[in-house]
Amino acid sequence: MLSSTRGRRGMAVAPHALAAQSALDILREGGNALEAMIAAAATIAVVYPHMNSIGGDSFWMIHIPGQTPGAIDACGAAAQRASIDWYRQHGVIDAIPFRGGLAANTVAGTVSGWGAAQSLSRRALRGRIPLSRLLADAIYYADQGVPLTLSQAANTAKKAGELRALPGYAKTFLDRGKVPKTGSLFVQKRLASTLKRIAEAGADDYYRGDLARSIAKDLAQIGSPVTLADLNAHRARLTDPLRIKHSTGTLYNTRPPTQGLVSLLMLGILDQLQVKRTGPMSPEYVHLCVEAAKQAFAVRDRYIEDPRYMSIDAQRLLDRGFVRKLASKIRRRHAAPWGEPGRTGNGPGDTVWLGVIDDAGRAVSFIQSIYHEFGCGAVLDKTGINWQNRGCSFSLDQFAINALVPGKKPFHTLNPALAVLKDGRTMVYGSMGGDGQPQNQAAVFTRIVNFGMDPQAAVNAPRWLLGRTWGQSTESLKLESRFEMGLAHSLMEWGHEVEILDPYDETVGHAGAIVRHKSGALEGGADPRSDGGVAAY
Repeated sequence: MLSSTRGRRGMAVAPHALAAQSALDILREGGNALEAMIAAAATIAVVYPHMNSIGGDSFWMIHIPGQTPGAIDACGAAAQRASIDWYRQHGVIDAIPFRGGLAANTVAGTVSGWGAAQSLSRRALRGRIPLSRLLADAIYYADQGVPLTLSQAANTAKKAGELRALPGYAKTFLDRGKVPKTGSLFVQKRLASTLKRIAEAGADDYYRGDLARSIAKDLAQIGSPVTLADLNAHRARLTDPLRIKHSTGTLYNTRPPTQGLVSLLMLGILDQLQVKRTGPMSPEYVHLCVEAAKQAFAVRDRYIEDPRYMSIDAQRLLDRGFVRKLASKIRRRHAAPWGEPGRTGNGPGDTVWLGVIDDAGRAVSFIQSIYHEFGCGAVLDKTGINWQNRGCSFSLDQFAINALVPGKKPFHTLNPALAVLKDGRTMVYGSMGGDGQPQNQAAVFTRIVNFGMDPQAAVNAPRWLLGRTWGQSTESLKLESRFEMGLAHSLMEWGHEVEILDPYDETVGHAGAIVRHKSGALEGGADPRSDGGVAAY
């Protein structure tokens, strides 16, 4: 039986154990949670490259005890050349391609987030650990190699046929044209050099220095519309998060263009429905969570995009009256329609969620992504950066929500969660996996807070997924086979279209959580569906 990892002075959780260890080493050296997360984010970008990279985006939730939580938006916008007319001139009429240079149409913001976090650390927390130390593990693993995970090997095998002809893919991810074996050393010399440059010159060099000029040339070679001017214009932003009052405390998540609203709406709806009166493995519990997801997704698909283009402030959609109205639409033993034409939810998404809490109780919930497995599939020649394809989620219909406009930020499934509870606990939690992210957050939160499970048990417990995520495009309700069959039969009787997955299936995502108790005690859980771990001292 898996048990929560417990600690007192600091804790980190990540979907790859080496990233959690990188964070812990910084905490042991006197670093704060922000510094530790930069180290973990850099390491995870190297050791889990099929799911994230320094060519992607990221979002941060940050809590300093006694202060209102804040957030960092490190999401890049669409290139100034990336217009609907530009795609038509390139023969693209219906939808932006998922792969190749035409899919690489947004600036990669994650490195700017590292820079913003380091600046905040120095200004607010007196952080003093240099960037060269924070990136040291990542540089070593890129330069000297890291044992290939089963997850990377499996995804490479699955996607090699689709991606091998794209610029730089085979050179980076294949071994003399073949899929490398699990456990073999995976070396990324060009990426190591790029990380060394960032460590020496600072994160800003990625956008306004020699590195930016090299990246811009590489992007031009693969046919991306992103230019040096687009890189120059990018800045990470400090933002105020969304929040919702819950019977157990206050829950926080990131604003649009993320779907943080969805995660908070789900938990608000479940609170209204008093989900705590069900059981964490009951059909009633899964049904209510699924129906809450449907209501929240409907709000998402109507409203969420770059907030500059939204018709309403997302915080207003968390008003108690509106949440109560959504909850009233749910029937306890009857599934609402799902998967109707016109739904605008995102397709498969590859992402990593990480959490850190330090000895002073400062907490970071962090998420970093390149969208689909291996992003756009192209790897930049000089820098070794695998660029994201987040912008393929834009619509080429000028009247659609999330329509492509130059300089506009794409809709993001990414959303890191944080809770400050009335009993004195602080909790960071999150997950990867497209439409599965808010559902996994609901599962982890309710199992810990409403049902009293420890974090590892909550993360380990069988999960469900309504809709699409990485590796899946069907809209069915997917259940891990560790649920009792009686649960599946009840859900089918209530109108759900059920599909059974493997016992520990990556389809339902990689989740994680850390809880800090009022006493200062820490406990955390990492997902056995990943290569993750919890590191503590």
